[in-house]
Amino acid sequence: MSVISVRVEKNIKETLKKAGIDISEKVRKFLEDLAWQAKLDESINELNRLLQNMKPAKQGYSSRSVREDRDSN
Repeated sequence: MSVISVRVEKNIKETLKKAGIDISEKVRKFLEDLAWQAKLDESINELNRLLQNMKPAKQGYSSRSVREDRDSN
């Protein structure tokens, strides 16, 4: 695990402590969520890049596929 230090105004820290907020836990959770979002954005960008290279489906392909699936049962 790595250590990250952050400086905040003294009154902010006191207010959060007085409210019973676990600052370390909140910051840790925020950074975990931020990292997850960054990975998600990277994955979405990769998928978009892959989709740009794909040709669009022919007109009516979706409705024919759905009809074939329904008729096969």
